[in-house]
Amino acid sequence: MQSNEASSSMEVDAVPSEEKVLPPKPKFEPLKPHEMSSGQVQFRKVSVPPHRYTPLKKVWMDIYTPVYEQMKIDLRMNLKARKVELKTRHDTPDISNLQKCADFVHAFMLGFDVIDAIALLRLDELYVESFEIKDVKTLRGDHLSRAIGRLSGKGGKTKFAIENASKTRIVIADTKIHILGSFANIKIARDSLCYLIMGSPAGKVYSKLRAVSARLAERF
Repeated sequence: MQSNEASSSMEVDAVPSEEKVLPPKPKFEPLKPHEMSSGQVQFRKVSVPPHRYTPLKKVWMDIYTPVYEQMKIDLRMNLKARKVELKTRHDTPDISNLQKCADFVHAFMLGFDVIDAIALLRLDELYVESFEIKDVKTLRGDHLSRAIGRLSGKGGKTKFAIENASKTRIVIADTKIHILGSFANIKIARDSLCYLIMGSPAGKVYSKLRAVSARLAERF
C-alpha cells in the first residue's frame, strides 16, 4: 500500500503544471502637452503695474525671446487690459513651462531684473516670497523711513551684503519686500531683514550672516 501511494504521488509531481499565460503589458505613448489638458489651450495672465509699463517696453524682446523660443509658450501684451497673456502651443515640450513663464514675468513686474528673473525658467527650486514691513513690526512716520533706510544701507550696501551672503535677490519697493531664491536661502535673507526692521544694527546682522554663510559652505 505504501509503495502504491508513493508511486502515485511521484506521478502527480511528474506531471508539469500548466503555466498561466498573462496578456502582454499595454504600452502607452507619452501624452503630449495639449493632450494632458484634454486638448484645451491653457492660459495665464499677469497684470502690469503702472510703474513697470515703461521698463517692460524697454526689455520686451529680452522677455519674449526665451519664453517663445526656449519654453515654446506664446506671449503677447494686451494693451487695453494692460496684462501680459501667455498660452500653450501644440509643440510645448512640458505643460509646466506655462507656469514657469508666468512666474518669470510676474517676478519682473515685482521689480527684479530680467537677468535675475530668468533663473526661474532654468531652475526648478526657485521661489519669490513677498512680505511687508508692517507684517514684522507696526511702524509709522519717521520710524518707518528709518527702517527702510536700515534695510538698504548707505548706497544699498546692506542689501547687497545680504544678497551675496544668502545667494538671493532682494527688491525693496516702499514698504514691500520681495525675495527671489531657494527655500533655505530665502529664510536666511528674510531673518536678516526682520532683524533690521526690529532695530538691530547692521554690524550685528553682518556677524550673524557670516556665521550662517560659513555653515552653508561647510554643508555643501
